[in-house]
Amino acid sequence: MSLETARATQTPRLRRTSAELQPEIDPIPVIPRTQFEFDVAVVGLGYVGLPTALSLHASGARVLGLDLSERRLASIRNGEADLLESDRERLEIALPGDDFQISSDTYRLSDAAAVIICVPTPLDEHLTPDLSILRAACSMVVDAAIGGQLLLLTSTTYAGCTRDLLLRPLQMRGLSVGRDIFVAFSPERIDPGNAGFAHEDVPRVIGGATEACLNLAVALLGRYAHSVHPVGSMEAAEMTKLLENTFRAVNIALANEFAEACRVLDIPVMEVINAAATKPYGFMPFVPGPGVGGHCIPCDPHYLLWQLRKSHITLPVIEQAMAEIAGRPRRVVERIRQILSDQSKSIGGSRILLIGVAYKPDVADLRESPALEILSLLDALGAEIAYHDPNFESIMLSDGIELDGTVIPSTFDADLVLVHTNHSGSDLSWIPAGTTVLDATYRRVDLPDRELL
Repeated sequence: MSLETARATQTPRLRRTSAELQPEIDPIPVIPRTQFEFDVAVVGLGYVGLPTALSLHASGARVLGLDLSERRLASIRNGEADLLESDRERLEIALPGDDFQISSDTYRLSDAAAVIICVPTPLDEHLTPDLSILRAACSMVVDAAIGGQLLLLTSTTYAGCTRDLLLRPLQMRGLSVGRDIFVAFSPERIDPGNAGFAHEDVPRVIGGATEACLNLAVALLGRYAHSVHPVGSMEAAEMTKLLENTFRAVNIALANEFAEACRVLDIPVMEVINAAATKPYGFMPFVPGPGVGGHCIPCDPHYLLWQLRKSHITLPVIEQAMAEIAGRPRRVVERIRQILSDQSKSIGGSRILLIGVAYKPDVADLRESPALEILSLLDALGAEIAYHDPNFESIMLSDGIELDGTVIPSTFDADLVLVHTNHSGSDLSWIPAGTTVLDATYRRVDLPDRELL
């Protein structure tokens, strides 16, 4: 059945009653799941969606990848997408075949037995959840939904979002969830740039709108994931993701504070963390740094804070941790000011070079990178700024200024070098003796005279 035909069957006919005009909705045709062209369509082919699509294809599924960005689709077709080597190999295998297709044609959503939504859920400039991308994606999927499909949301969001953006709109269309169509939530657990955990080895938490919905979602994700963990509701699955990343946010904030305490007390913080990590229970090591980037740790806890704020509920520990994380780039700049001041220099007029601007090592990803704010703050204070990161020819700073990268960092003649992102194989042997180096990664033990945050 074409999407146009399906939509035509959903047009309400008005019939007059004694009280009001009420819509009479024709039954939605249910397509047998065996008659779909694809087993699954993945909406959003970013850092989560593309690896998810490739994992499902490697398991034998017929996969349709959908993304509205023709530029993103071109980069995937050309093999230029930022992927782990294992995923790059999967992409090379998948692209030539008919059982893996990528497209921007959203009308093809009706060709898939299941639809997985993997789109970003960022914050706006006021640290308020920006649901515009997610709302648009869910609306598109609901409009195109055909009876018999499983709709699975994986984007991190607030508890109850799947019910609000998928289940209720489907019911408004006259679809009975759990009978005509199926809805579930399973939070993504992909760590970009981390080759230590294969996608198949990371358990998937799944919550369904009904038992039938849960069973179908378990069957779908169980095609590639070695372990699935069903929970009692979609809200429980949504809350699981918020707990995971809030846990990380709070502990990173704690590690940052310990790092400052250790510097003041002249104690090597990494020695302390490594020693504590020898305890086989009750402790998990977190490493301090210049701040937190990506769309997970600096964003996800705010979805919980925002949701509870409407009920006048506060979570002081989480709020303080997120305030510390948001303020970390300014602490980095203040530490630079202190170091230069000790050398009778001011930030204004000093030449400051950042090494690495990605939000984490070994990824070409600038989302929420602390480097963008650090460079903007330094520029506002009159510093001459530059950066070196082979992943980015140019970057857009937080204040809208475009900055070109320095290809040969030794030519910049920096007064201070800030090691921001420690990419694998990053060679800093070019730094002249006597140059002030601030190691915000706490990892560059090859720089004996480095300063720490």
